[in-house]
Amino acid sequence: MTTIAAEAITDAGTGQLILAAVLGILAVILLIAWAKWHPFLALIMGSAVLGLVAGASPGDTVTSFTTGLGSTVGSVGLLIALGSMIGALLAESGGADGIVSRIVDRVSGSALPWAMAGVAALIGLPLFFEVGVVLLIPVVLLVAQRTDIGLLRIGIPALAGLSVLHGLVPPHPGPLIAVATLNADLGLTLLFGLICAIPTVIVAGPVFGNWIAKRVPLEVPRLLAPANASLGTGPGNEDLRVGTGPGRGTGSGRGTGPGSEDLRAETADNRPSTRRNPGFWPAVLTVLLPIVLMLARGIGELVLDKDNRLRSALDVLGNPPVALLLGVLLAMWTLGERAGFDRRETSAVIGGALPPIAGILLIVAAGGGFKQVLVDAGVGDVVADAARDANLNALVLGFLVAVGIRVATGSATVATITAAGIVAPLAATLDKPEVSLLALAIGAGSLFFSHVNDAGFWLVKEYFGMTVGQTIKTWSVMETIISVVGFACVMLLSLLV
Repeated sequence: MTTIAAEAITDAGTGQLILAAVLGILAVILLIAWAKWHPFLALIMGSAVLGLVAGASPGDTVTSFTTGLGSTVGSVGLLIALGSMIGALLAESGGADGIVSRIVDRVSGSALPWAMAGVAALIGLPLFFEVGVVLLIPVVLLVAQRTDIGLLRIGIPALAGLSVLHGLVPPHPGPLIAVATLNADLGLTLLFGLICAIPTVIVAGPVFGNWIAKRVPLEVPRLLAPANASLGTGPGNEDLRVGTGPGRGTGSGRGTGPGSEDLRAETADNRPSTRRNPGFWPAVLTVLLPIVLMLARGIGELVLDKDNRLRSALDVLGNPPVALLLGVLLAMWTLGERAGFDRRETSAVIGGALPPIAGILLIVAAGGGFKQVLVDAGVGDVVADAARDANLNALVLGFLVAVGIRVATGSATVATITAAGIVAPLAATLDKPEVSLLALAIGAGSLFFSHVNDAGFWLVKEYFGMTVGQTIKTWSVMETIISVVGFACVMLLSLLV
């Protein structure tokens, strides 16, 4: 989603524009964190405050907002929907369970935390954070019960693998939003994100998990769904991590959470149909296909001439909508037909993947509208000019803005949208690799210090049976490590590209 060119909707001075931006962002933060409004409504009201304080007419503000909203849905919404379909088929078919079981069964002892981090990262590629949590936590608890390794030594690496992918690697919504807003190259962002993800998962996962497990001893809770940890109901009403709540299904009506029954689809005469695991390698290859195609496109742009036929083919196949569509088509066979679904059931699973993401699409769209009002009012240009005059690095600015909004609202999406909109004018002065790194810097900042205004905080707390203090010492610190290490990796890459 490129910034839509438009004439300024106001002729306000620098001071008035800065005040408008501060009040608009403050309105969003207060409405989410204090008034407990849904972020979709908070972003709409924040856009109104921003436009009116900046001196724009109500009509121009509405036009700017709706233009940004439509542009965002058109570019990001399709990718989120296709990725959600792959994730739903992976969960419903038993493919995710097969990947987890295959790896965990072949690893033991001190290597298990590393294996759990790898499994979580792989499973997390097409899945929203909470869906990954619902799929992996039962495995974490069972492994902890059967071994003497300790709950946190296994659980922290799994959570780290999921969270790092959520914040740094497309096609997750956060990175996609930053890529679209900044007009970054998705292939390069994916490549750099994977490079940063590896050391970040290692430090925040097995390394930190081993250290914190000695200081926060936990008993392994029973494998039951938490009584009060349903998705999106925690303080702050976290918006963007859309998926299944504990004990809930992925949207198709079949439960996958702790305490839910195994997948059971019924035939037309209401008799349970036969199910079989689609297999380890088919599931893995299906998950990786869109990623490989998008990576290949990014690499092709770096090493092949523009008139090269292979590059032309990769430009088409690695185009994000095409890559994800091919992934869905492959998943319909490898994770649908091979798992015993008939055509009707496969269609039901795919269709069931869409209702759960309606909330995130609305929030992302409203965020795009908020961003467009920022741009059209001229706030982004003011910030860009100030950053250039102060010689403030664009990567540092994007990271710090995302950190501040993340801590205030508990929402990684709101942090990503707002930070990307503010620094978007700076992206025009950067070369292609630096723009991709800017998207990752914002993504890293959006994960900083999850606390009580984030529903992910409460989800982890309830599943692991921890107190609030223990959750801060473990989960909150882990998220902060991910943010800091991820940003440090981005800065190191900026020295090399």
